[in-house]
Amino acid sequence: MEWLSDFGAIAVMQGFNGLSVFCVLLLMALGLAIIFGQMGVINMAHGEFLTVGAYTTYLLSAMTLKFVPALQPYYFFFAIVLAFVVAGALGWLVEWAMISKLYQRPLDTLLATWGLSLVMQQAFRSIFGPREVSANLPDWLMGSWMPTDMIDIPLNGLFVMAVTLVLTTVIFFLLFRSRWGLQVRATTQNRVMSRAVGINTRKVDRMTFALGCGVAGVAGAAFTTIGSTGPTSGSLYIVDTFLVVVFGGAQSLFGTIASAFSIAQTQSISEFFLSGSMAKVLTLSAVILILMMRPQGLFASKVRK
Repeated sequence: MEWLSDFGAIAVMQGFNGLSVFCVLLLMALGLAIIFGQMGVINMAHGEFLTVGAYTTYLLSAMTLKFVPALQPYYFFFAIVLAFVVAGALGWLVEWAMISKLYQRPLDTLLATWGLSLVMQQAFRSIFGPREVSANLPDWLMGSWMPTDMIDIPLNGLFVMAVTLVLTTVIFFLLFRSRWGLQVRATTQNRVMSRAVGINTRKVDRMTFALGCGVAGVAGAAFTTIGSTGPTSGSLYIVDTFLVVVFGGAQSLFGTIASAFSIAQTQSISEFFLSGSMAKVLTLSAVILILMMRPQGLFASKVRK
């Protein structure tokens, strides 16, 4: 029965790898669910905000190592906050300069944000170069935890899971337990009536877009713990992220979580038996079949139009 024990250990570690992918995918999808689900804006540049957060983390890592190496063990906590602030501020600027002019024009928004993604990718190449870079992780993120002799779980994966749990909880309370969240949900359900009762819907839109981009920035900071960063790192996740949001239900936070978990685990386990490309094909085929039977997604919210 030794082979069964080995297979069980491999299955646990492969499942944990799926959880690491799930965390980054969920952070990306949460930001996109806020923008696409709550505002109806198709942001094709959402992946580039992940790259902004990743490069912010890399720069802070390099500056800490060069100027204040004594703070190296602690810089990553500040990097998460800074990635959120930088990506959120850039998102606020993009909404003010471009997105606010394109509401109710989904095709124009899609093309404009796609063009923005290309511009941002070229800016990354010009500033940081075409090669991928990696942040210098603190020593406490470099080890692994071995619950048994055969199971080896990386500490960076556990940390990303903790960050994802905390941020998901914060977003839940912001959307469903705060006055701002009430205004967001009211604007989603009936924009005209929301204006009539005194809600500044333009301000709500701007802050919602900034929050979604900020969350993508945090996803970028988390991404640096499991991979290197390049100009096109964010674009590798954009299709999967849209898939998660649509599959889970565009306006359902719980649906986004369930969808991200299902897709990440299916893809991770499939990659153990198949090639990476075939695993993606299998996952996409399963999602398409389910959407054919339930086009509104797994957990669609009832929204008054």
